[in-house]
Amino acid sequence: MATRSLRLLTLGGVAVTLALAGCTDDGDAARGGTYTTAMLQAGVLQPADIGSTWKRPEQTPPPSSIMQLCPGAAARPPIPGSPAVVTGVLADEGDKGAQAFEQIGLLYKDAPAMEKAFTSLQDTMEACPPTASRSAGPAKESSEAGYTESITIDPLVSGGWKGFVTQRHKIYEPTYPGSADVAVAVVGQGNAIILTSYAVYWVGEHSTGPEFRTDWNRITGTVLSRVDAKRSK
Repeated sequence: MATRSLRLLTLGGVAVTLALAGCTDDGDAARGGTYTTAMLQAGVLQPADIGSTWKRPEQTPPPSSIMQLCPGAAARPPIPGSPAVVTGVLADEGDKGAQAFEQIGLLYKDAPAMEKAFTSLQDTMEACPPTASRSAGPAKESSEAGYTESITIDPLVSGGWKGFVTQRHKIYEPTYPGSADVAVAVVGQGNAIILTSYAVYWVGEHSTGPEFRTDWNRITGTVLSRVDAKRSK
């Protein structure tokens, strides 16, 4: 994905890549290889891997789409191609807010199929508007208050994994003060694509601090390092 990565570096004037905590570059020999379902499954996090208050929902239906990439009421893009799918969903809810983590591993028959799928996801990302807003609708149609949401996009490189991360910041209308931050990472290597989504929802006034980036960086880095550790055995 070298040519696609160079294209990503130009988005928003970004001139650097982000490195994920917990991941190291094992050299060119480890890049572009073949992954298996068992390898992607090894990266699925358990509640205890993140924190004592996290839980796994009782029912998690198999997804037919990936995480929302764009701000506003954009639909979740469909899963591109015909991959085997590995998923995991975790949540932590409290009186002052909530956190959610979702991961999806997509396993394709070969690297060209992965490249084609990755390109479609990148095209969706590149078409995202920089901001979006929405007025509160009737209660029977939506329980979400009105908001304004912005997005930043950065290239993401960790070892042989290359892709991008979208970070969305949502501020709700003053009548229902609150905010939300969502980071969605999309990286590919060999015949696999891994997507992670880390979201934090705050009730009341709150400013995004450096801990949000630190947390999604650490969690996503843990997923990738476990997948690669399984592959190296």
